Amino acid sequence: MKKYLLDLRVKSVEQIHQRYVLIRLTDEQPLPEMLPGQFVEIRVDGSPSTFLRRPISINFIDREHNELWLLVAAVGEGTKKLAQLQPGALLNCLLPLGNGFTMPSSSDENILLVGGGVGVAPLLYMGAEMAARGFAPTFLLGARTAKDLLMLDNFKKFGRVYVTTEDGSEGEKGFVTNHSLLQKESFSRIATCGPTPMMKAVAAFARKADVECEVSLENLMACGLGACLCCVEKTTEGNLCVCKDGPVFNIRKLLWQV
Repeated sequence: MKKYLLDLRVKSVEQIHQRYVLIRLTDEQPLPEMLPGQFVEIRVDGSPSTFLRRPISINFIDREHNELWLLVAAVGEGTKKLAQLQPGALLNCLLPLGNGFTMPSSSDENILLVGGGVGVAPLLYMGAEMAARGFAPTFLLGARTAKDLLMLDNFKKFGRVYVTTEDGSEGEKGFVTNHSLLQKESFSRIATCGPTPMMKAVAAFARKADVECEVSLENLMACGLGACLCCVEKTTEGNLCVCKDGPVFNIRKLLWQV
């Protein structure tokens, strides 16, 4: 896909959690085509110690309002600077980058989207695109506590939503792979994004159940173009750059011991 270097205007910055903000960006021209699972490399201005762009998953594309949504975890100096942006500011973005999730092609497919923490971000756009094409996604979202669950109302617009929390404060208690849904229903494919231990647990479940599974890796990605080699992942095809050859990979290609 063609890549663009755009100065997008900040439309709003919403604090949706003590650690997370939702940034809505827009442009005078229609936003380019972007696929679920792709990401954006953002230049962080005004942060003397932030030299590299920050990779942020595409959370949602609102075509009606010409908006790109980015769900940002404000955990480091660069992302904290992004969280302080004010409406009207310009954000220099390189996009869209990487390869996305495999979209359903048959009405027989029953696809499960599993997310944890800020890893839920790309699954909202995937679910929305599936729904727009007439498919019914199922979301399984996990968090430590009820207050850590992100954007539940948005997910509910596009499909069934099941929840786990580690303390049992909402949904079923435990991890996503413990949810009773996985024993009650069969899925033809799973897409997941979140903490690596969670994705490895989902991958182990998928292999045992003989279900196709794609994971979105979150290796450190500095350039987004496969030039700096800092995001290399060992695969069955040798060392691949997550930013260029991923971030979405079929688990059959990864050398995970699950």
